[in-house]
Amino acid sequence: MSEFIKDGLARNFVAGQWVDGEDGHVIAVSDPGDNSHVADCARAGEKQLSQALDAAQASFERGDLADMNPQARAGLMHRIASEIRNIADEGAVVLCRESGKALSAARDEFEEAAQYFEYYGGVADKIEGKCIPLGPDYVDYASYEPFGVSAQIVPWNFPVSIAGRSLAPALAAGNSVIVKSPELDPIGLAMLGMALERAGVPEGAVSILNGVGPDIGAKLVESPQVNQIVFTGSVPTGQSILRAAAGPVTPCLMELGGKSAAVVFDDADLDVFISSLKSGIFYNAGQVCSAMARVLVHRSIYDQAVERAAELANGLRVGHGLEEPEHTPVISATQLTGIENMTSRAVAAGVRIAAGGMRMDRDGCFMAPTILADVDPNSPIAQDEIFGPVTCFTPFDTEAEAISMANGTEFGLVAGVFTRDLARAHRMARKLRAGQVFVNEWFAGGISTPFGGVGKSGFGREKGLEALYNYVRTKNVAISLKG
Repeated sequence: MSEFIKDGLARNFVAGQWVDGEDGHVIAVSDPGDNSHVADCARAGEKQLSQALDAAQASFERGDLADMNPQARAGLMHRIASEIRNIADEGAVVLCRESGKALSAARDEFEEAAQYFEYYGGVADKIEGKCIPLGPDYVDYASYEPFGVSAQIVPWNFPVSIAGRSLAPALAAGNSVIVKSPELDPIGLAMLGMALERAGVPEGAVSILNGVGPDIGAKLVESPQVNQIVFTGSVPTGQSILRAAAGPVTPCLMELGGKSAAVVFDDADLDVFISSLKSGIFYNAGQVCSAMARVLVHRSIYDQAVERAAELANGLRVGHGLEEPEHTPVISATQLTGIENMTSRAVAAGVRIAAGGMRMDRDGCFMAPTILADVDPNSPIAQDEIFGPVTCFTPFDTEAEAISMANGTEFGLVAGVFTRDLARAHRMARKLRAGQVFVNEWFAGGISTPFGGVGKSGFGREKGLEALYNYVRTKNVAISLKG
């Protein structure tokens, strides 16, 4: 029987065992929907990190996954998916309360994590090399090998699904993995350890540590036992990790921030756009790296679009995540204050509030759904990531102007185009500086579509078959047959 919870304390999953934290230290987890206490989580320290590193390295050196028959490894992945679904209902309630998101969205995270294991389980036995012709006197082949120990630092906005997104391809390729959970909502992610335990993951192949950045994250990425670093989060933290990785030259996969723009042309279907706006900026209270943070609208329909957007924002049903609202709280009081301060500075500089613009007068960490209009594309509010339910509307006159504004930040994660003109859609998709372009539906795509950015949005790709090859390295073997 799992010992995930002991004496009311959520524990760390290390080398197949549930262990306490360092010196009795805990992480107190709060519900941003009403500021109530959810639970305490055992806070891992250097001892637990050392145990996880040693166990991960030993598991890899034994070949627990790398030398496992690929079909057996695929079977393990499918068992993990099944066990994730078995804990999904219980886990969703926990994740809903600790993160503030809607219960259905929390349930979707567990389902998506299961789907990642199914998807990469389907290709675990298809990581094939190739022969390279060098003439009759040589045999040459290239093969793909796992890195070894993959350190994965998971963010708080989608902890369960993002953990599945990186953990599944890493295991499918034969790596061992240490996951550092987010400090604000670690318990739902830690529950994945139960699914791994019940599915029979080899001892040490996966550890999940509940710790804080300076204690666990920083020391994890600096460890010489780590062979790969996978990070999803803010640009400053990503830059800090890259500096730490530069010394040992540890390969990194970085999915960082965004300031993504939707370009709405005069022939766009405004009903379709408004539907996308609702999910694009208000889903998960806008705490999405690929959120629709900027909206560039052709001047001929600009006023109408702003009015429709404001009507949407003002009409959203607000509530605690357990109530299945359309608008939920942000993750913490600190996050709320940051969003409100950025918005207030923009308003003081002359931006017009079409809807929202301030925190809501209710218990919890609620920022009003906010539409800012007449935003200067070069202003801080249009350049810096807000990570909240706030989007910026700006008019444009020409296609060239729209492209210049859309590409006019340091980020390049996603972009969107709303138009009925298919030729224009293709033309815009080629010219927009982004890793993914949505046409007439924000968040189109799925698990099989590669995801990642350019510029300060990071490098490497998650999701799809392309992601699998971020978790392996290529080895070439050249054999002379002469003599």
